[in-house]
Amino acid sequence: MQIAVVGTGYVGLVSAACFAELGHTVIGVDLGEEKVRKLSSGECTIYEPGLEDVLKRGLASGRLSFTTDIKEALPESKIVFSAVATPPNENFSADLRAVFIVAETVAKFAEEDTVFVNKSTVPVGTGKKCEEKIAAVLKERGIDIQMPVVSNPEFLREGSAVADTMHPDRIVVGINGNKWAHKLIDELYQPLTRSNKPIVYTNRESAEIVKYASNGFLATKISFINMLTELCEKTGADIRDIAKGMGLDDRIGPRFLHAGIGYGGSCFPKDVKALIALSNETGIDFPIIHATHDINNKQRLRFFKKLTDALPANATVCLWGLSFKPNTDDLREAPSLDLIEILSKAGHTIQTFDPIAMDNMKAIYPDLNYCSDPLKAATDADAVILLTEWDVFRGVDLQATKQAMKGDHLFDGRNVYDPDEVRGAGLDYVGIGIQ
Repeated sequence: MQIAVVGTGYVGLVSAACFAELGHTVIGVDLGEEKVRKLSSGECTIYEPGLEDVLKRGLASGRLSFTTDIKEALPESKIVFSAVATPPNENFSADLRAVFIVAETVAKFAEEDTVFVNKSTVPVGTGKKCEEKIAAVLKERGIDIQMPVVSNPEFLREGSAVADTMHPDRIVVGINGNKWAHKLIDELYQPLTRSNKPIVYTNRESAEIVKYASNGFLATKISFINMLTELCEKTGADIRDIAKGMGLDDRIGPRFLHAGIGYGGSCFPKDVKALIALSNETGIDFPIIHATHDINNKQRLRFFKKLTDALPANATVCLWGLSFKPNTDDLREAPSLDLIEILSKAGHTIQTFDPIAMDNMKAIYPDLNYCSDPLKAATDADAVILLTEWDVFRGVDLQATKQAMKGDHLFDGRNVYDPDEVRGAGLDYVGIGIQ
């Protein structure tokens, strides 16, 4: 089957490459000429383990191509995926302008029956609005074709997106009664359902809510364990033991119970904010979601205050890690951005190392001291703070780190290190919810 994927950002590029890997013919559409040029030559425009290999295989097979002109993608494409960005507005609501532009553009140029699929994360009711906009354009054109709108949210984790796409926990599809669209979606996902990957059909409104509900719940789990860290620090308890004791309960499970400086990235913050906006819009109170958001902000700033309170004037601070999580170069909502702003305003000097994300950070803060390895970043530092739990930091030589530093503070924002080992190296350890 030939399909088109409009938007080659994180979700769109991974989806396009993996659909081609599954045997479909895929045309990726993006307005960025330089991006399309790079992708067409096999150069991956985001860092994601395994993605560049899949991209190159798709190009070599002829099943994957890219264009800046959506008209080139439409004539033979039975399904068009909208995978454009839906960033939060100032009031936390999702900015849906790009989604609606894609829907209207497809309706403007399509000549045959086409299924329009929202792959982007969108609030409940967006599919209905897309349907209305598509119908208005088709009526204005005087063309009699069907273009049902389907919701097919993604559940990709940055750092393992290719594996998540090829081996999904579930595929959620929201269709409001169109049997033809149902049949095409079945055909599209047949390579996965043949290997017993579950596909869950719902109405469109339910599918639109599932993505927000899933991310809201996981974010709440993170904020819940982070909420307990302050209690642990005051009472002498250890948050790691508490998380283990909770996680061994089959009803709870251990995942997303790792205490730290809070969640970041493109999904959890945006989707929690969108749920808050939905709460305000509908008048339905979501107190747990509000608390999740507030706790996450407080957790980050509470730990940063411990760092800044310990620093002398005009200190040198080493940041280990810049991306919001390992195995990605994504800086969206990364704790590093908040901390760099705080330290810069206070007049401190920043030295940093991240194995992947430094180039992206240079575009935002070109004047930081970017180093070639963790030890160089720690040289002459008054304090080191771990922000991202890359494997390279797990195996760092703590004795050598102490010798390289001017000060002796190690702030562990991800509870990676054994406090006794750190103190044995002559460093002052500060973790989260740990004595």
